[in-house]
Amino acid sequence: MIPGKYRSVSGRAANNVNCGLHLVIQTSSLPEKNKVRFKKVEFKLNKDTSSFPGRLLQHDLERNYSSRQGDHINLVSSSLSSFPILQRSSEEKILYSDRLSLERQKLTVCPIINGEDHLRLLNFQHNFITRIQNISNLQKLISLDLYDNQIEEISGLSTLRCLRVLLLGKNRIKKISNLENLKSLDVLDLHGNQITKIENINHLCELRVLNLARNFLSHVDNLNGLDSLTELNLRHNQITFVRDVDNLPCLQHLFLSFNNISSFDSVSCLADSSSLSDITFDGNPIAQESWYKHTVLQNMMQLRQLDMKRITEEERRMASVLAKKEEEKKRESHKQSLLKEKKRLTINNVARQWDLQQQRVANIATNEDRKDSDSPQDPCQIDGSTLSAFPEETGPLDSGLNNALQGLSVIDTYLVEVDGDTLSLYGSGALESLDRNWSVQTAGMITTVSFTFIEFDEIVQVLPKLKIKFPNSLHLKFKETNLVMLQQFNALAQLRRIDQLTIDPQGNPVVNFTLWKYYVLFRLSHFSMQKINGTEVTQNDMIMAERLFGILAHVASSELPQYRLISILGDARKKQFRYLLESKGKKPGIINEENNDSKRLVGENTNRATLNYTTRDFYNEKLEEIKEKKKFCKTYIEDLVKEATEINMKNEALQKLWPQMFIELVRDAVIEIRNKNSYMKLCLQQITDQK
Repeated sequence: MIPGKYRSVSGRAANNVNCGLHLVIQTSSLPEKNKVRFKKVEFKLNKDTSSFPGRLLQHDLERNYSSRQGDHINLVSSSLSSFPILQRSSEEKILYSDRLSLERQKLTVCPIINGEDHLRLLNFQHNFITRIQNISNLQKLISLDLYDNQIEEISGLSTLRCLRVLLLGKNRIKKISNLENLKSLDVLDLHGNQITKIENINHLCELRVLNLARNFLSHVDNLNGLDSLTELNLRHNQITFVRDVDNLPCLQHLFLSFNNISSFDSVSCLADSSSLSDITFDGNPIAQESWYKHTVLQNMMQLRQLDMKRITEEERRMASVLAKKEEEKKRESHKQSLLKEKKRLTINNVARQWDLQQQRVANIATNEDRKDSDSPQDPCQIDGSTLSAFPEETGPLDSGLNNALQGLSVIDTYLVEVDGDTLSLYGSGALESLDRNWSVQTAGMITTVSFTFIEFDEIVQVLPKLKIKFPNSLHLKFKETNLVMLQQFNALAQLRRIDQLTIDPQGNPVVNFTLWKYYVLFRLSHFSMQKINGTEVTQNDMIMAERLFGILAHVASSELPQYRLISILGDARKKQFRYLLESKGKKPGIINEENNDSKRLVGENTNRATLNYTTRDFYNEKLEEIKEKKKFCKTYIEDLVKEATEINMKNEALQKLWPQMFIELVRDAVIEIRNKNSYMKLCLQQITDQK
């Protein structure tokens, strides 16, 4: 009887029974006169009946074989052939017509087997065979067992189209090959060989059991086409990742014990398998992780056994809970990583655009200086420092800069970040965030505002919004903002309050001025600032600031006309200024000492108010507006003149052509109605055609 289903493979592929056989090796020194001299050697074999073990491949086909009962084999040698020739008696052929065992015969080659056309099971276990040969005539063979030999290449099987079980474990095979014609193969055992790659088996659509344990595999793939595979043994390899297993619709048992799998991502395709019910990972680095079990169970809900242990419902429930927590933690971590990376990339991009912009401005300024070296500078100067005007771009960028800008156009060009009590703005586009509807809680929490890679002139335009949106902001930071002259600090006076001011030397040349801190303290004295660039402000600093710049403010206010001074001051300052003017001319004794102190304070504040700052953009916008209006008016007048000219020219041309045109019209009409009947017919025909 032949088993109808090969559930497992161990040391033997089919039932071995007590069978007597004679292996006859024929030898002779001279083949004269058809005489053959025989040498008969007798061996005793011990065999017994064994069945397929219950679990194939789980023990890598390594087991001790059961005791054998004695059978007689006759070996007859002959010089007619270089291969042994097998012969069995008629009784043996009748009794064991479908099976033959040549186990442990110390064979180095496969013997010639003649007259055994009905043979279905053939066993060559535990020999020294190096090549598969002399079995091509056994075309009804179903099971071939060559376990524990010295075979280096799969060959000689092309005619065995009925073969269902092929056992080649514990040989020296390095490559899977020459299985093209074995399309009916059901069990393929190649464990204990030297195979490094899974290949040439995609056509085995009926294969149910594949054993590749104890080989040199580093990865698993190329399994497409094995639509009937139910059991795959890959234990004791060097596997680091698995692919294509999710394409095996019938796979139920997968053994991956004792490999180099270290993360679930390297075997993530297993989660997509709907048929897999039994899997092993023991002996892998992944099995040592604390999250191993619940991660596997969460991703492979259909599993019934893990590492040869049945999975309970409680384990599934706990795995689900832990997996959810782990997933939430992973999502949050991933989200933070993405945000951090996006922040880094965005800041780098903003920095690149800032550098390109500064280079562009420097190039334009250089070109302008070359064209007109005598052009006047901006009249606003303090300590001899000047701010070079930032004219609008008048020519195209050079190709390198243009390409760089185009390459950055697909990336975010600004960043707005709220970290605790700090609002960080990167890039000029970030200033638009001040127009958002900030929640009262968030806006009230902000005490520090940081500006990076933004022109200070652009920041000045949003300072009123900053005062309203974030009333508790006390600390301002400026980095890469082009603070180049002292007058720019005047713009900060419009804020409600500043306790700390940080000016980073990077991108702010103004800090190279020795007295810049004293000017800040003088101009913003009404804020009673506590720190500048992290250094405490002392009373001596305030006194020094007043000595250095007090006279400057007095001169500035005294030289301005009253109408100009009033236009500069705000409403509150206007009242203070009028009070100051009304106080002039009164006798000294009328005003007491307290009023004198108040008047002096009011005068100082008013003097400082005259030190203001107007951005270049505002001035340029006005110039542009005037230019646009002039251009529009000029274009409009030119269009009117052009239209009137064209009308006049057409009128003159008509006057010249009209007499001749009139004559031709009259002539054509007379010719047309000369023949009344023909004219009527023509008119009727035209009317008919129109209908």
